[in-house]
Amino acid sequence: MLAYHSLLISFLSSSGSCSIPFIILLRFILLGFESMDWESRTFLCALLSSAYTGTLAGNLCILWAVLRDPRLQRLPMYILLGNFSWLEISYVTTTVPRMLSDLMSPGVPISFPACFMQFYFFLSMGATECLFLAAMALDRYLAICHPLRYPVLMSPHSCWVLASSCWLIGFLWFIVPVTLISQLSFCGTNTLDHFVCDPAPLLAASCTPAPQAEHSCYALSSLIIFATILFILASYGLVIRAVLRLPAGAGRHKAFSTCSSHLAVVGLFYGSGMVNYVNPAASGASGKVVTLFYTVGTPLLNPLIYSLRNKEMKEALKRTLLGEQ
Repeated sequence: MLAYHSLLISFLSSSGSCSIPFIILLRFILLGFESMDWESRTFLCALLSSAYTGTLAGNLCILWAVLRDPRLQRLPMYILLGNFSWLEISYVTTTVPRMLSDLMSPGVPISFPACFMQFYFFLSMGATECLFLAAMALDRYLAICHPLRYPVLMSPHSCWVLASSCWLIGFLWFIVPVTLISQLSFCGTNTLDHFVCDPAPLLAASCTPAPQAEHSCYALSSLIIFATILFILASYGLVIRAVLRLPAGAGRHKAFSTCSSHLAVVGLFYGSGMVNYVNPAASGASGKVVTLFYTVGTPLLNPLIYSLRNKEMKEALKRTLLGEQ
């Protein structure tokens, strides 16, 4: 974080739009759900606290089960799932604690570096999630359509290389738009009509129009969303064709059961993400509700979907909770 802070200040000082003392003193106020009364805020805070606790508990259970069970550690699907669970934990931790603080203590400003660190990590983890969902679709495609070559094509080493690539590309994907937006001049009250530092409210708070920053942000968002969703749909189209050729029975049921869990997560994440990041006009109360859903709702539902519809995961969780080997 300190390294990113220094890098951010060097970018801004080189742009000449702001002086370094001004950057250090600059604050934003996240309006969040300002129209709510105190009782509604308290209720929403309790609800989000429960969801956050449930998200941490569910994803930590999956991560612990994968780390503890040697059988799962050798299976690419669970290597990817363990990484995905850690990503979900990090994703909600980037936004929810600050959101809870703003609900109970509205009007407390967030510093410029803290806002842009949240902005960077929030976008980067969203991009990384898209890539991991595509990687999990690739894993299912290879397992079902190329079962004989699967141990070679998706060995544990290859799977870890794939997972590392998802993390690396995801955290490099939005560096350019984040840098461009950080170089803008901000004036007035510096209020952001959101509960998270997001592209739309930051661009709205800028003193001058920034078409280059806006276009780069939404172009990269659209590219990673549509590229990965098309890859996922193509992979599952081939998977469904292969599964339908199997004799009716347990093999077909198991294949559909495994894939349906992943498709449910894909539908939840992409359905809400497209509303905000492909459509720049999505803002205001509707944009906040959609953002709230995919920042809090989907990470909470993901461990439930994977654990309830996956026999191996349920057994591993049971062994972990009971302390069995």
